[in-house]
Amino acid sequence: MTITPAGTTLPGITHHRAEVNGTTLHYVAAGTSGSPILLVHGFPETWWTFHKLIPLLAVAHRVFAVDLRGFGDSDNGPGEYDSTTSAEDLHLLIAHLGVGPVHLTGQDISGATVFRLATTHPEDVLSLTAIEMGLAGFGLEALADVTRGGAWHIGVLAAPGIPELLLARREREFLSQYAFPAMNATPGAITDADIDEFARTYSRPDGWRGAIGLYQSMLREGPQIRALAESTRLKRPVLAVGAGGGPFTARTMSQAASTEISSVQLGGVGHYAAMEAPEALAKAVLGFIEGVDAA
Repeated sequence: MTITPAGTTLPGITHHRAEVNGTTLHYVAAGTSGSPILLVHGFPETWWTFHKLIPLLAVAHRVFAVDLRGFGDSDNGPGEYDSTTSAEDLHLLIAHLGVGPVHLTGQDISGATVFRLATTHPEDVLSLTAIEMGLAGFGLEALADVTRGGAWHIGVLAAPGIPELLLARREREFLSQYAFPAMNATPGAITDADIDEFARTYSRPDGWRGAIGLYQSMLREGPQIRALAESTRLKRPVLAVGAGGGPFTARTMSQAASTEISSVQLGGVGHYAAMEAPEALAKAVLGFIEGVDAA
């Protein structure tokens, strides 16, 4: 169903809602031809994290960017918000759109979601691009260990009741004073207007529910993800894009996939590659997809 956007939008992008898997997902679409690309955001983001990238990809591809359940303008009522559920959401969304298989692109905490989709529903996936992405069972959990330089917000988000206690009504302060400045290496890349758009959706009632679910999932699903990697194996072509996290993404995917990994490192860029270096990221993604499509 096509809808009027609730927040910020761009020319050439349409907004939609799809009822799948007991929830309603918001997604945007652009482009009219070419193989389809599905973009899946991380934290503390929504589809808007790709707003500079989408027009660059849509010149030659149909592009879809989704708000995961509990994020953005997707529904966030009571229910499960782990990576297993989110992966099934994406599987059913691809069926709803009738565009599969897609070039799947995941970022940050969506890693387990897109990995589960690519391994359990390989018929949905032409390729996987992993941007600044780790996996539980392959070292991602270490990012929660503050005694070794990990990020404190992971434990806060994963602790029952604590995000609502500490972050509710402080959404913009958290995003503008900590989350984005801490991991952005490109001055001016993330504007006040961007922060306003992200804060708009995290400020709604239960606005942290999606993030809470994925971080709680991340801290307990390591054995599942490793077993999935060992038994099912990821057999689709993989592009690992590193930026502020250095070679972490490539190292992770080289262990979790059974195919040869292509990798790109975006120098001088922080964690938010799609907002900090959209042209360089688009060049890498389009070159990779062109090769997959040709094959």
